[in-house]
Amino acid sequence: MRNVLAVAWRDIRAMFVSPIAYVVLTGFLLLGGWFFFNMFNQFNTAVRMYSGLQSYDTAWLNLNDAVVAPLIQNLSVVLLIVIPMITMRSFAEERSNGTFELLFTSPLRVSEIVLGKFLAGAFLVTLMVGLSLIYPGILLYYGNPEPGLITTGFLGLYLVSISYVAVGNFTSSLTSNQIIAGVSALVILLLLFVVSWPAQGASETPKAILQYLSVTDHLSQMIRGVLDTKDFIYFGSLIFVFLFLTHRAVESARWK
Repeated sequence: MRNVLAVAWRDIRAMFVSPIAYVVLTGFLLLGGWFFFNMFNQFNTAVRMYSGLQSYDTAWLNLNDAVVAPLIQNLSVVLLIVIPMITMRSFAEERSNGTFELLFTSPLRVSEIVLGKFLAGAFLVTLMVGLSLIYPGILLYYGNPEPGLITTGFLGLYLVSISYVAVGNFTSSLTSNQIIAGVSALVILLLLFVVSWPAQGASETPKAILQYLSVTDHLSQMIRGVLDTKDFIYFGSLIFVFLFLTHRAVESARWK
């Protein structure tokens, strides 16, 4: 475990001694803030408009459906774009700088290298998702959203972001070109994001398969407050599969 943490700390330090982490965190929070305050403003406008109608029931207007749920969905799209930009350098930069061989000659197992780099990416996205909790925190301070739905929704967002890191590390392990690694990760993540779109016109079995493969379907369940074992199994399996593929790709490069 010490070796894993050493690899992770090396990558984390590299991100924070350069502008990369600060630019990513600032950009993510600015976009999140833009989405949050626009949705909150629309919610306030709707409340003012409908509350003036005495015969109209405004019970359907709630912060979770109008603000929190769309905020989490929008943040998941932002992370889909941002995380490939973060992870594309994890292995590809090592290859292009010629430091890949130094890792192999060090007393490190391939699994330790893979896990260390995964933890480095996971640390940054944990920080991103953690800082984004400021938005529901504002709602909890000034309004009355349901804390349970906020908790499950942001837990789903966190699991999605960790899965994105595993995918990004895998594509980065295949090439020395960071642009190719980033674009490849983006394509895979987009496929996972839209794979359930044809499910509406499919028969029962293909529909169930497509929906199970979809990141958005599992995230939507958790945003609605549903904690199902199959969702945790899905995200756990997604992370494990791409970590395994990354391990195989790095192991293959080691013996070339």
